[in-house]
Amino acid sequence: MKALVYTGPEHLAYQSMPDPAPRAGEVLVRVESVGICGSDMHAFLGHDERRPAPLILGHEAAGVVTGGPRDGERVTVNPLVTCGDCPACRSGRDNLCPKRQIISMQPREGAFAQWLAIPERNLVTVPDHVSFDQASLAEPIACGWHAATEAWRILRPQEGPVRALVFGGGAIGLGAALSLKAQGVADVTIIEPNALRRDFLTGSCDQVAIEPAGLAADALFDLVIDGVGYAATRQSASAHTRPGGVIAHIGLGEGSGGLDIRRMTLQEITFIGTYTYTADDFRQTAQAIFDGRLGPLDWTEARPLADGQAAFADIRNGRAASPKLILKPN
Repeated sequence: MKALVYTGPEHLAYQSMPDPAPRAGEVLVRVESVGICGSDMHAFLGHDERRPAPLILGHEAAGVVTGGPRDGERVTVNPLVTCGDCPACRSGRDNLCPKRQIISMQPREGAFAQWLAIPERNLVTVPDHVSFDQASLAEPIACGWHAATEAWRILRPQEGPVRALVFGGGAIGLGAALSLKAQGVADVTIIEPNALRRDFLTGSCDQVAIEPAGLAADALFDLVIDGVGYAATRQSASAHTRPGGVIAHIGLGEGSGGLDIRRMTLQEITFIGTYTYTADDFRQTAQAIFDGRLGPLDWTEARPLADGQAAFADIRNGRAASPKLILKPN
């Protein structure tokens, strides 16, 4: 098969690789659409020790089952592989499984390839009216869906409508904004520094997107989601969450700094880290896509897998207006 292989910092090679061999309980999926995630970019830059070269990256996939009882079935892929037997899995918090693996991270190759081997239980059937590009968005949007769901568990709304702030206008941030709206929050603002991306969010995605300087110093929000994860965004998040509010942290930009712990303590602001999503979150997100509750999801840009190196370069250099670039292996 042909695959896009990470071979070293800032280098991807489009080359032939052995076809994957499904293990017991796994099926073979012909990959039709696979998105580029921020974590793929992190690895591409050589900043992720969990993804050493050489490795096939990519985990936001949708395609068609090949062989077996589900042959020909259109599916979207939950890339998080868990044991199913530990206390975390049995309690429905399988994203915290101590034995969890994710495709695109050793020892599992990713989906920037024509074929992918994945446990059958990780597949969600996609109806015919949903495109593969739309279906591949289940994974990144599920991260925001999970963060919004966890924040709602804690938040005790004050009188009046809930206001939410999201840092980052990529697929994670936009997915979080769409998830919040689908879960009943009408007032959502996205902070996005890239003017090209910001214009796309407002003009094509019907979102309220502003530059960081446009956020009033005294603006306070009930619920804040950080889809970026840098010290600067954490600092702003802890400054703009109202007393008793909640910060849900998704981004993995850098590992420390930024939080105003004194203010968060005195104002009883809750900070929660959110890692990926549970299997139930993934299924709920996929169903929301199928039902149209997340909008038309027409904010992607598709490119051939062979052009992956250029796609990564465009994202890194701020030349990609769309929140999500999708690669097409087949």
